[in-house]
Amino acid sequence: MLYVITGPPAAGKSTWIDAHAKPTDIVIDLDRITRALTGPGAPQWNQNPLQLRVAHKARYAAMHEAFELRDQVDIYLIHTMPQAKALARYKRLGARIVVVDPGRDIVMQRIEAMRDPDMQRVATRWYRTRPVPPRGAMPQATRDW
Repeated sequence: MLYVITGPPAAGKSTWIDAHAKPTDIVIDLDRITRALTGPGAPQWNQNPLQLRVAHKARYAAMHEAFELRDQVDIYLIHTMPQAKALARYKRLGARIVVVDPGRDIVMQRIEAMRDPDMQRVATRWYRTRPVPPRGAMPQATRDW
């Protein structure tokens, strides 16, 4: 099964995966990939453009390979703001889309405390462009769409 975990920065997407994925599952998380590709002493939330460039390439390669295995192993993919084309692809692959959103105030507090201040811009864009929750969905909660 393919799980696509979406939500603003600092929403708890990685934490959600940590609570659901098994050690044998495949987790594709740009933050984890970037950390794996950086040298000792690099900040945990590294936004270095050169390292991110390499990490993005590694992420796309991992996605390509993992999608072929989705019937054999669970795959967890973090995609903060998938565009319509990516969402359509994920749905064709039978993905379960999970939105993790504890609410704008909590996200902004977490970014201020733990992340690069530039992530506030990304979070603001996420809240401005996020999909409208289905009727009856709980706001400020983790939910499946």
